[in-house]
Amino acid sequence: MEEAPTSQTVSPDLLRITRMAKESPELRFRTLAHYITPELLRLAASRTRKDAAPGIDGQSGASYLENLDGNVQDLWQRLRQGRYRAPPVRRVDIDKGGGKTRPLGIPTFEDKVAQRAALMVLESIYEQDFLPCSFGFRPGLSAHDALHELRDGLMRMGGAWVIDADIRDFFGSLDHATLREILSQRVGDHSMMRLIGKWLTAGVMEAGRLHRPELGTPQGGVISPLLANVYLHEVLDRWFERDVRPRLRGPGFLVRYADDFVMAFAEREDAERVLAVLGKRLAKHGLQLHPEKTRLLDFRRPRGETKPGSFVFLGFTHYWAPSRRGTPIVQLKTATKRLSRALCSINEWCRDHRHLPLAAQQATLAQKLRGHCAYYGVTGNSKALWRFRYWLVRLWRKWLCRRSYAARKPWAWFQRILEIYPLPPARAIHSSLRHPVKPSV
Repeated sequence: MEEAPTSQTVSPDLLRITRMAKESPELRFRTLAHYITPELLRLAASRTRKDAAPGIDGQSGASYLENLDGNVQDLWQRLRQGRYRAPPVRRVDIDKGGGKTRPLGIPTFEDKVAQRAALMVLESIYEQDFLPCSFGFRPGLSAHDALHELRDGLMRMGGAWVIDADIRDFFGSLDHATLREILSQRVGDHSMMRLIGKWLTAGVMEAGRLHRPELGTPQGGVISPLLANVYLHEVLDRWFERDVRPRLRGPGFLVRYADDFVMAFAEREDAERVLAVLGKRLAKHGLQLHPEKTRLLDFRRPRGETKPGSFVFLGFTHYWAPSRRGTPIVQLKTATKRLSRALCSINEWCRDHRHLPLAAQQATLAQKLRGHCAYYGVTGNSKALWRFRYWLVRLWRKWLCRRSYAARKPWAWFQRILEIYPLPPARAIHSSLRHPVKPSV
């Protein structure tokens, strides 16, 4: 039975690429750029956010769409003739919490359209190559799929020795020469490779100054997640399946979401051997393990007085706890830092918008609460969800009381506000039992 096309395979040409890539894993595609047609560019424009901040040219998505046909034709001609120049991205710093900031790159809308069109073509190839252990930024997969896979694997093995790894500044230290070498194994089209090279070297515009980093993926680029997946597919995923797994004494598996990954092993000796060579493997390709955030921990099922450790993956603390029947199971709860960061964001929003009408505040806070539950609302995390809602309510009351110099309002006053402008309950909407856990062999 032929594999169903992803949401990105939208034309017979791309379906043909998908079929060829699946049937011939070693095939090198020598003609790809001509698949970027005006029709594909229009579709790419329709799938690009229109309300995002503009890039260095100041053009919004809405204004670009006002003359979509003319803009697409002009973009296609420049791409076809090799005259397209990737503009630098506009860089801003966003708050990461704890006094830290994270740089955010904002490409122009036209550049996003061009990158998305190239993404559709390349994704038709690489989606056939990526292994089941990879979940990040892939069509039809999500962070919750990675969490389910990790939990189910740990339950099947009855716990494991876990390598909780962290790559230091992965998106900023990815080596361009190594990436080109990896891409060339599948992409033999020089026009497509030159186009990718333009995005890699486009540079960053900050405070009127242009910087051209020699390492890293295009900041804020639509194509960056795919390039990162291609890089780690070769450096980590295939290495684990080809070189590591056959040499293990016991079961072991890898779960990766973008640059976040966890390795689990039934035998301690296997885990120690892999950890000893993991840093060397990454260093060979220009990457570095974070020495303070990478560790090996005993995460086997608790027995007697032993208390296994815990680790954080994708914003959730994974730990052992008794089920309702008293059987130890792997459970997930919101990581402490993530919860604190979310509440700090709520506090700042309530402070800055306390003079808005109550209806407007209630609508936004309800949306933030639903958004929090949409990600962190997993089975067994009810206490953390309730805690988030509890403090959200208290922070809202705190800043409503400071709308004037009046005396501190009693809770009865705020309860009447909640009756008129209620907030939704905090509910778990993702079941950790969605995938049946196979018994350990």
